[in-house]
Amino acid sequence: MAVFYFTKKIFIVVVLAFFISYSHADDFSYPTLHHSNSDFGGVGLMQMPTARMHQEGELTLGASFNQDYYNYWLSLQLFPWLETTIRYTQIPDFLYNTNENFSGDTLRTDKGIDIKIRLLKESYWFPKLAIGLRDLGGTGVFDGEFIVANKQFGAIDFTLGLGWGYIGQRGNIKNPLCAINNKYCYRDYYSGYNPTGGILETNRLFKGNSAIFGGIEYQTPFSPLQLKLEYDGNDYSQDYRVQRGHDARIQRSPFNIGIVYQVTNWATANISYERGNMVSFGLSVNTNFNQLKSSWLDEPIPSITTTPTANQLTTEQWQQLAQDVENIAGYKNPTIYQNSDSSITVVAEQVKYRDRDQAQLRAGILLNNQAPAVEEFKIVETVANQPITETILNHQQLLQVVNNDYIGSNITDSRTTAAPQDIQGQPMIDLNQNWYVGIAPTLQQSLGGSEGFYMFNVGVTASANYWFNNHVTVGGSVYLNLYDTYDKFKYDVPPDGTHNKRVRTLVRQYITDNTLRMNNLQLTWLDQVSSDWYAQAYAGYLEVMFGGVGSEVLYRPVGSNWALGLDINYVKQRDPHSAFGFFKDQTQYDDHLGRPYEVQTGVTTGNLTVYYQPQWQWLPNTLLKVSAGRYLAEDTGITIDFSKQFDSGIITGAFITKTNMSAEEYGEGSFNKGFYLSIPFDILTVKPSTNRANISWLPMTRDGGQLLGHKYYLYNLTDSRNPQHKR
Repeated sequence: MAVFYFTKKIFIVVVLAFFISYSHADDFSYPTLHHSNSDFGGVGLMQMPTARMHQEGELTLGASFNQDYYNYWLSLQLFPWLETTIRYTQIPDFLYNTNENFSGDTLRTDKGIDIKIRLLKESYWFPKLAIGLRDLGGTGVFDGEFIVANKQFGAIDFTLGLGWGYIGQRGNIKNPLCAINNKYCYRDYYSGYNPTGGILETNRLFKGNSAIFGGIEYQTPFSPLQLKLEYDGNDYSQDYRVQRGHDARIQRSPFNIGIVYQVTNWATANISYERGNMVSFGLSVNTNFNQLKSSWLDEPIPSITTTPTANQLTTEQWQQLAQDVENIAGYKNPTIYQNSDSSITVVAEQVKYRDRDQAQLRAGILLNNQAPAVEEFKIVETVANQPITETILNHQQLLQVVNNDYIGSNITDSRTTAAPQDIQGQPMIDLNQNWYVGIAPTLQQSLGGSEGFYMFNVGVTASANYWFNNHVTVGGSVYLNLYDTYDKFKYDVPPDGTHNKRVRTLVRQYITDNTLRMNNLQLTWLDQVSSDWYAQAYAGYLEVMFGGVGSEVLYRPVGSNWALGLDINYVKQRDPHSAFGFFKDQTQYDDHLGRPYEVQTGVTTGNLTVYYQPQWQWLPNTLLKVSAGRYLAEDTGITIDFSKQFDSGIITGAFITKTNMSAEEYGEGSFNKGFYLSIPFDILTVKPSTNRANISWLPMTRDGGQLLGHKYYLYNLTDSRNPQHKR
């Protein structure tokens, strides 16, 4: 009866809010409803999802807290039709491991991935419709599925959905799929819990109890304030805490109410009263990867001149031209060739402008203003001294473009781009250098581990490189560890008796036992062996944990949206207690744990990789990499890597690697996976740049599906053939 009167009062409030929203003077004076996030991350009510999504490129980082769970989540609107969420949930009063000497006071942490896919856009007659999965590939603590619809009327947005699993445990409606097959009528909740996680439990999808859920979100006349009402599809009878008989709370009401306050245009706070006995509060911050802009302090584009230049330049004039091409157009240490009155060729690496239109326009104007008159200007763009593309600018057409002689003039009208040809003419100035020295901050991190929720190390890496000629180079780097928390990392030997070679889980020894260490020292040969083929061979200390020899070949035509590569390597594992030594014995012994473990004393590893940039409208600016081969622990399998570039140049990506190593052998996480973020420097600083800050996010450090690292990757070197990183 109490629930009935509570529902009646809520209904009256909703009706009044509806009429208030429509009685307002006009749409221009009433604040816009901006849809907020759920407790689990992603756009939603409180416990329940909605069909709403943020704008494409929206990144939201948030946390929510109540007596039962602490949720930390990151949500990204990858495409207009796809919302993705990564979440870590800590469970108070539950330790990650019963052995306190191993995990200390680290709380039980559940990792989960959610996806929501738009099925139908909202129209005048039809609602917005979406389908989604919660806790995809997690341990099964919160896994659930849903189909949900939303329709907005002025300031009120209505939600109605059908949920399964954690979302539909109330069971207020018979599972409609039971009529198709009886197997959908039952869902194994307790035994379905998978402590290692990482596996998509397809045998549980859309099974068991189902429930109708719904609610409303109301934008008040006070712009920062929104109200929410939710009918929960979960009765929490199968909740993790209930199943384990620990501090179980009986739900007193299926209705949840909440308040959302927009603190600024990039921060939101919320508080809600849920289940009739629990208060939850949260905070989120957001930005949009498509809308991030840069404010540069840059050299202005030079004005075009029609004054004839001398047929012959002095050494000082060529020197000045080369310096201007570097400083104003961004072509570093250029070599400039002249072929009589036919062409002038600039050979250099572009290090300033990701926008090649900007770089080539600036270079063309400089060559027109300062170089002898010729028919064509050629720009051979190089990386690591290897020619990647050749752009030809027609001199007369370039003048028409710069002077805007016709409507819609663009530099693309005056240029052609193809594979580099043999350079014609005599070198007039050469600023190319053999030495390179640099220093950069370094961060390595992992999240959600049993020994500590967040582990990291931060330090400084100094690197140097010397070129003997355009094809042979030697280079290396040294890392100074300033601070780390990897002393918490206590994973040593798989307790289940498996014998995986410790190719990555010795990370603590490599980091904490060496304040100063040599990251790599590599001798490399690189060459463009034909117009569409590149090759490299290398030897030395290839990365922190391995050294050996290897080679790579890549087929990549200019302008092609696909490429094919192959690498083969023979490597051994470096001894973390020796600056230059390798492990000699495969079996090592841990005095602290009193048991042996195995290391890698020699393995042939390699992968065949297909690179593909889809041309489909629904997957814009994306790159798919599929690799198959052998990994460092001698397991064989496949790696799938998918990334998306936003308008700002930020790239987000994720990869999974599945090999013949079983989930039990691999350990927690079941298989190798990770996420990464690549941020252009030029949206972080006041200067244009082609450099990037790369951040990796590895949920778990394990030994299965591990790839070898080395200094150069041919696909990255040849990026300008069909730009992804430098677009």
